[in-house]
Amino acid sequence: MSALKGKALNVSKDDIPDLASIKAVLPDQCFNTSTNTSLAYLAQSLTIQAIVIFIGFSIPLSVELLPVWVLYWLVSGTTAMGLWVIAHECGHGAFSKNRKLETCVGYVLHSMLLVPYFSWQRSHLVHHTYTNHIANGETHVPLVISGNGIDEQAGGEKDIAIAGRLGKVKYGVFQLVLHLVFGWPAYLLTGKTGGPKYGLSNHFWPIAPFSKKLWTKKWINKVWLSDWGICLTLLALIAWSLHDGFVTVFAIYIAPLLVVNTWLVTYTWLHHTDTDVPHLGSSEFSQLRGAFLSIDRPYGKVIDFLHHKIGSTHVIHHIAPWMPHYQAGKATIAIKNAFPKLYLYNQTPILQALWLISTNCIAVTREESSGRYVWKNPW
Repeated sequence: MSALKGKALNVSKDDIPDLASIKAVLPDQCFNTSTNTSLAYLAQSLTIQAIVIFIGFSIPLSVELLPVWVLYWLVSGTTAMGLWVIAHECGHGAFSKNRKLETCVGYVLHSMLLVPYFSWQRSHLVHHTYTNHIANGETHVPLVISGNGIDEQAGGEKDIAIAGRLGKVKYGVFQLVLHLVFGWPAYLLTGKTGGPKYGLSNHFWPIAPFSKKLWTKKWINKVWLSDWGICLTLLALIAWSLHDGFVTVFAIYIAPLLVVNTWLVTYTWLHHTDTDVPHLGSSEFSQLRGAFLSIDRPYGKVIDFLHHKIGSTHVIHHIAPWMPHYQAGKATIAIKNAFPKLYLYNQTPILQALWLISTNCIAVTREESSGRYVWKNPW
């Protein structure tokens, strides 16, 4: 099924180099962070978005122009994703060595996109630390067939049975809607697709009745601080709605934001899920092995330009998340040349890839011989 042709399944724990070996093959400039360069990319994304919004305000609000508005929502949400990527870079410490400036930029951008900045920063750190760990991973952790319910997230048999009853097409459509439409809010509100270690988490409420396991003591106040940014954004949206009407707010802000969320889930899902990419138990896992299980994919020159190559340089982003995006291209080439057995690039077109994983990545089962968890489906 996969264009990787089993490549990821041929990698063992002993094949993974240490961080010093990885750094040795990277060009020295890859570790340079320039505040001015980062601000220039921020200005680029802001300018593009401002132009798109200006065009949006020039389109009459009428049912007859609904096809035009749908196109506008797709364009505006796609361009706005560039701002999400910049905020994401701030959360990793890759935007600037001036930490106050970096935090301010990330906090404002993510709050404007209704993302709780510090809450996400914490859960995303866990995602990077435990990428593709079967229990401790934080996003797109699969259900396990015959899981023991302790270190694994049991229930894979149920999903396999549902898929069998619905059939491949209906199940695939169901998974696409579930992930792309409801996936992001479900993750923020309940920790959906996170591993069993952290329980029922909420990115806005770090205490009971939700689990506290994700929010260690120093992060609780940061979660509340994140909420202030969300509240201020919501108040601004309410004021805008009272002044110009809800339809305007929906057309210019809400609908494009839904497209942004779709892009976010697409990136996260595709870059950590493939029929040939396993998940790992504690005995087989290391942080770098999880990083090398990330997958680069072909998004094309336009999307790479708008989204600062977050999709085509995702492997190096997981290996060295502190590296700014404008250095990631050179670093990706170096990683590909130095570690050809480990570097994962899936050339499958994005829409086709979404369909393949939505229909074939249903649940995993543990291989006794290797200790890995590999995908199974009923087809």
